[in-house]
Amino acid sequence: MPRTVWSGAISFGLVTVPINVVSATEDHSVRFHQYHVADGGRVRYRKVCELEDREVAQSEIGKGYELTKTQVIPITDEDLSNLPLPTAKAIEIEAFVPLESIDPIRIGEGYYLQPKEQVAAKPYKLLVQALGRSSRVAVAKYAWSGRERLGLLRVKGDVLVLHAMRWPDEIRDPTELLPPPVELSDDEIDGALALMDTMTRDDLEGDEFKDTYTEAITQVIEAKREDREPPTAPEPEKPPQIVDLMAALQESVTKAKASRGEAEVHEIPKKAAKKHPAKKTAAKKTTSRRPRSA
Repeated sequence: MPRTVWSGAISFGLVTVPINVVSATEDHSVRFHQYHVADGGRVRYRKVCELEDREVAQSEIGKGYELTKTQVIPITDEDLSNLPLPTAKAIEIEAFVPLESIDPIRIGEGYYLQPKEQVAAKPYKLLVQALGRSSRVAVAKYAWSGRERLGLLRVKGDVLVLHAMRWPDEIRDPTELLPPPVELSDDEIDGALALMDTMTRDDLEGDEFKDTYTEAITQVIEAKREDREPPTAPEPEKPPQIVDLMAALQESVTKAKASRGEAEVHEIPKKAAKKHPAKKTAAKKTTSRRPRSA
């Protein structure tokens, strides 16, 4: 059972839903320790008081805001839990919006919201079904870990999910990253769309969506444990310098179809072929020759 990271309530108008918040994701990364190369001893970080020049226990450590180099304003856990904010005790729903109206770059870590005790079952289910029927998501405010955040509430199956969201001023303006102006032909755009079609999937199941990095790290650790030579990575292919964009797109489509086992490969259709002037002429000539052959 995942650990509860926060307990409180969802505030929906005058409706209150007591909930527990648990993480919706797991991190399966391989963890490393720092050690002394000479003798294999662990290297650890110790918390030392700068004034007394000694290591201090966790029970001696508190939070504080550094007003000046010599003056610190102490802030206790009780101060933080009693902030004059409604969001310190509850997830306050502020609005309901279509999901597509929210830029995905603002959406972050996900948490499952668990109804707390039997009294929360009915209002919890009410919010789940109302959100499901509305085809919208809720935007809420909440205060955890020393800051107030925006959150996105949505339904996954029969469970409420809360996603952390960034404030608008936390998103950097990408204008300065734009490339210099260039012109693209319709054929080049159609070529890119044809490549996208060959790479389209209905789901994200398959070996190509597995964490191969963690698998590779595990293989290296296992080889070293058994005193074997660790597997070596293949030399990466040098990306070719793109001179002809259409030729590169055509080759990409060919490779993508070949990797999916499609034997027949068609060339990317060109925009000019849509006018079909040659077909009309051929049709007229065929019609005029039929009486003679008869």
